[in-house]
Amino acid sequence: QVQLVESGGGLVQPGGSLRLSCAASGFTLDYYAIGWFRQAPGKEREGVSCISSSDGSTYYADSVKGRFTISRDNAKNTMYLQMNSLKPEDTAVYYCATDFFLVGSSCHRNDYYYWGQGTQVTVSS
Repeated sequence: QVQLVESGGGLVQPGGSLRLSCAASGFTLDYYAIGWFRQAPGKEREGVSCISSSDGSTYYADSVKGRFTISRDNAKNTMYLQMNSLKPEDTAVYYCATDFFLVGSSCHRNDYYYWGQGTQVTVSS
């Protein structure tokens, strides 16, 4: 059974950092496209950062470039999102996702089938 479980969210002040984790089970994370998405109240779910299944290349949304870093630990079958210099506009529920058939570097929500339950990130003073 495919399962993704996020953790690491919380309340942080502007300028602070958080590291989100996504533990995968039921499949091998290294083989497939993986990504982090977020959804703020009243907004559509957007791709934050993704890793391509074909060549391991990474994608970052313009709004997070230079501040967020996606990574994975194959030994732990876990992916991460390191978030630095957080801003109030980063406040959202963050989800990890994967898809077994996606080839390429898409980071659009419609291309991902398996999702975690989400973890809340709130950036506020």
